[in-house]
Amino acid sequence: MIELTIQEILEEREAGLDLQLLAGAEGLSRTVSVPRIQKPGLALAGYNANLHPDRIQVLGSTELSYLSHLSEEKAVEAANALCGLDLACLVVTKNQEIPDYLRKEADSHHIPLLRTCHLSSDFISLITKYLEERLLPTTTLHGVLLDVLGVGVLLQGKSGIGKSECGLDLILRGYRLVADDVIKARLKLPSVIFGEGMDLLHYHMEIRGLGIINIKHLFGVAAIRERKKIDLVLELVEWEQGREYDRLGLEQDFYVVHGVEIPMMRIPVRHGRNISTIVEVAARNQLLKEMGYHSALEFQHLLEKRMAEAARLHAHTIIGDNLE
Repeated sequence: MIELTIQEILEEREAGLDLQLLAGAEGLSRTVSVPRIQKPGLALAGYNANLHPDRIQVLGSTELSYLSHLSEEKAVEAANALCGLDLACLVVTKNQEIPDYLRKEADSHHIPLLRTCHLSSDFISLITKYLEERLLPTTTLHGVLLDVLGVGVLLQGKSGIGKSECGLDLILRGYRLVADDVIKARLKLPSVIFGEGMDLLHYHMEIRGLGIINIKHLFGVAAIRERKKIDLVLELVEWEQGREYDRLGLEQDFYVVHGVEIPMMRIPVRHGRNISTIVEVAARNQLLKEMGYHSALEFQHLLEKRMAEAARLHAHTIIGDNLE
């Protein structure tokens, strides 16, 4: 299970969370493992049956206003009961003033108490997006990921078969590189796989004979993109004489990543075949399939219709001859 410590969340800068620690520093090693948050208003009122301690608890204007309307004794009791639930952390929004008793309770229970300048709705949106990106399952894939006509195409195959060269040819045609060699594939709910490059390898490709080249510097920012949904997997395989390959396009294989099935095709490679053109056409064909238009199925239906019509005419001829 993937986990993030409160210390890591506190030190995050790129997500724009703007968090500062006010109390409970001894609890910064506590972890969060789900990309959801909770507002503990009912827990402050004494009903904590559905409170999830492993989630980040957000205290907005409503929660602090409720505490301010209680007597000091009742407010301290409510804060003590809340912090006694062994929470991952508390986050106060809108830079609101925090009662001293809440700080003390957070310190005594080692619950990190954080504050942000964002409105509750804005912070919830930011932290949810950040947690989804960091906590959802991630794996690494080998290949070249490109954006071809808006279709995320992952080229795979054994080393030296020509994946990077094919990718470079597609970039020269105006398509965009997402990642080469090592691709970080991340599950995004409900069932989408996004691919992106590793930090060290971003924008770079290895071309045998040339070495490492920087696509961003060579072709500009229009030739790259940070991440892309993987819509189609094309495996480049060496052509084998006598082996049967799909010639109609009726067979459908899938490449499974984190339980998500991605359409997959195997493209035989041999001298004289323009693989870049085949990849581009495969991407165009995938777009048509997503729109409900399947060329191979349409051809099959047309062929079956013609065969049925021919059989009907043949039967009619035989029956007519017998009647005479």
